[in-house]
Amino acid sequence: MSVAPQEQLPPPPRSTRVSRFLDVGLRVAGGVVVVVAGAVTAVLELLLAPLRIGGYLVGLAALVAVVVNVTLSWFAIEAVGRRWAVALPAVPWVVIMVAAADRTNEGDVLLIGNWVGLILVVAGVMAFAVMAFRSIVAGPAASGR
Repeated sequence: MSVAPQEQLPPPPRSTRVSRFLDVGLRVAGGVVVVVAGAVTAVLELLLAPLRIGGYLVGLAALVAVVVNVTLSWFAIEAVGRRWAVALPAVPWVVIMVAAADRTNEGDVLLIGNWVGLILVVAGVMAFAVMAFRSIVAGPAASGR
């Protein structure tokens, strides 16, 4: 009885220093983009918080916060390649929201404690929390990392 010869697979390509450097550079650049985007979107949501149509508060800022924060969290995980990357957009977002809720020396407040401000903060933080939980539960096998 003859045995078929084992098929030889080509060896996997070697990782060079240049490709490793580019990979790390792109991950760092993605992290920086996500941090800046987290700060910019927090300011955008603060500008949308007092939006009124016909004299009534609309609450568009909370919807924008959920959609943008979920998108930023997903992009952070994909760009950086680590589950902890969800914190990159979350930290500047939360810092700006906390600072906006505090009074200045002149007595100005950017984020008033009305229903829009409360829902904005809760919905925005919950979007980051849900994405962090999903990335932890999914594990590295689901994301391919």
